[in-house]
Amino acid sequence: MSKYTFSLAFEKHVPKVDLPLSDQRKAWFKEFMKPFIMVTLLYSTMYFVRDDFKAAQPLLKQQMGLTTQQLGLVGFAFSVAYGLGKIVVGYIVTNKDNKKVASIMLLAASVVVMCVGFLLTMSQVPFGWLLSLWAVNGVIQCAAGPACAGTILNWTTSKNYGRYYGAWSASHNIGGGLAGIFSLWCAQTFFHGHVYGMFIAPALVAFVVAFVCFFVGKNRPEDLGWGTAEEIFDEPPKAEDQESSNDSTWELFRKYLLANPLVWVLCFSDVFAYVLRVGIDNWSSLRVTEQLGFSNEVGAQAIFYFGMGSMIGCIIWGAISDAFGGRPGLVSLIDLGLAPIPLVAYQFAKTPMTVMVSLFFLGMFAFGPQVLIAISQFAVVPKKAAALAGGILGAFAYLLGDSTGKLVLARIADSTASGITMFGHVFHGWNDTFALLYGAIACSFLLQIIVTVHEERKIRSTRKLAAAKKTED
Repeated sequence: MSKYTFSLAFEKHVPKVDLPLSDQRKAWFKEFMKPFIMVTLLYSTMYFVRDDFKAAQPLLKQQMGLTTQQLGLVGFAFSVAYGLGKIVVGYIVTNKDNKKVASIMLLAASVVVMCVGFLLTMSQVPFGWLLSLWAVNGVIQCAAGPACAGTILNWTTSKNYGRYYGAWSASHNIGGGLAGIFSLWCAQTFFHGHVYGMFIAPALVAFVVAFVCFFVGKNRPEDLGWGTAEEIFDEPPKAEDQESSNDSTWELFRKYLLANPLVWVLCFSDVFAYVLRVGIDNWSSLRVTEQLGFSNEVGAQAIFYFGMGSMIGCIIWGAISDAFGGRPGLVSLIDLGLAPIPLVAYQFAKTPMTVMVSLFFLGMFAFGPQVLIAISQFAVVPKKAAALAGGILGAFAYLLGDSTGKLVLARIADSTASGITMFGHVFHGWNDTFALLYGAIACSFLLQIIVTVHEERKIRSTRKLAAAKKTED
């Protein structure tokens, strides 16, 4: 076994192999597919040891006697730990091997969830322990997504990163969709229907997946002794990668994140995009049953169609940004400009069919900006700072966007509540909920104009430098 196998350092200084760049280019796809499949499988499995709690809530009430309020507290503890931990844990794992770090996170999460399962075998569950363990699970999982995205970033260039990042982004739809079904099936099949099986079985699967993902595939081409992705595809290297070669984690954080105005523009743009996504995703089932008077079956279908649209959206928008020459900001503008069309259709839909069609397309357009904003974020930071950059983006989205989409919109939509007063106007009812969603689209659109202008200037500047270099050669 190689002496580099258990090294978590980002730069391992693996000796260069005597393999021409043309041969590296031919072998690139085969070698890249190993880590790509691993991080996709890994992040899908993360949802097995996250969303199993959502699926287990009915049984936790029936078998363990937990109240709805207690379940809400456990979910809230996870969300807060997950959101706050993104920056702290992202900082800790910066300059580390992204793929191995993500594998260790999944391994640790599997152990914690296994402990939750064994805790639930007790006749009287100590609620404090359950709350604490699930919060720890949130801390452990929080930086796994950015770490997985970092591995893809290491293997690709600005011209092909979008399609692979977008395809990987669909992994959370796959994992989230299967988590509840799988955990319940395992509990009924192997654990006589006891709720602890909904935690033990997914934890066992996650443990195995984490072990395999740690060893299969490399974090970047250089770990094979190859050149960088840019060298392999004969593209100019990112200036940020060259300038940061000797920077410490603090220097990366200070120079490329804290002092970078574009990063903050992207973070706030993502907050508004997240309000749109959560505002539809979290409340579509309730709206179609409460306001439109459709059946609970139609409410469940609403979630399904939105999820299918979001999965397709994750895949296609990244590929479109590549087709536009690596311009995720511009494509995000197009996405946000078109998003009001299905939102209007959803707002005024009168039949289940029009609701489902509009929600399908809303899924595509609501998830597009999130994928594209992340691609823009990774384009302006060094590759080894990917986990930290993604952590900051996720922290803003989760702590501000998610809370607004769930708490603020809930108070506005609730007919029994008094609504919320903003800008001298009382927002109350479903129509005002839509008004805020349109406002979120507009705010994200305006911020993405700034990103698009910066993006175009950078592309043109890079082209000029490359042309000048060729002239000199």
